Amino acid sequence: MDCLFCKIIEGSIPSKKVYESGSVYAFRDINPMAPVHVLVVPKMHIPSMDGVNAENSARVADIFEAIPKIAEAEGLTNGYRVISNCGEDACQTVKHLHFHLLGGRKLPDQMA
Repeated sequence: MDCLFCKIIEGSIPSKKVYESGSVYAFRDINPMAPVHVLVVPKMHIPSMDGVNAENSARVADIFEAIPKIAEAEGLTNGYRVISNCGEDACQTVKHLHFHLLGGRKLPDQMA
């Protein structure tokens, strides 16, 4: 499979890891949009939100259990934002489900 995030998870492309469990991997975004910008991905390849189903939805639950732990470890005590882009019109550039964890300052009302 020629997936950038799968290669990051397997270690063939370097990343700045901030969290890892059996099913979740989180690393710093190379083009941060906030002081803290972490990408949180399932280790299982799921192309996007549209690919979530009964067989893999537990991996998404694992991500949402990991996000508060990552936010706490990153010092995001005053709040944070979680974003997932799905499809071309939403500017999903990597076809592997991922969530952007943003924080570290007051974020604008709209990110568009």
